[in-house]
Amino acid sequence: MVKGISRQVVVIDSPDQKLFEQAIFIVRNDALRDGVTPRALVQEARRVARNCAEERPRQTLWNQCLPWLTAFVGGGCVGVAWLLVTFFSM
Repeated sequence: MVKGISRQVVVIDSPDQKLFEQAIFIVRNDALRDGVTPRALVQEARRVARNCAEERPRQTLWNQCLPWLTAFVGGGCVGVAWLLVTFFSM
């Protein structure tokens, strides 16, 4: 759909063009009115593109098992507490 509104964009070329050629950022209408310089816009766009391109650390087996381990230990503690209360309240 085409609208009759013109928008300003910042286009950043990819340093490694194996997968992506460019990153396109659409600038908010009020960004330049707030005293942001065009140079600052380009620097921020480069920073965001660089952070998005960084490789994220893989989840280790420990990080994947930690929620399950925590649930089982917590459930076991509750079960032991219930048994102790049940047998010693008689």
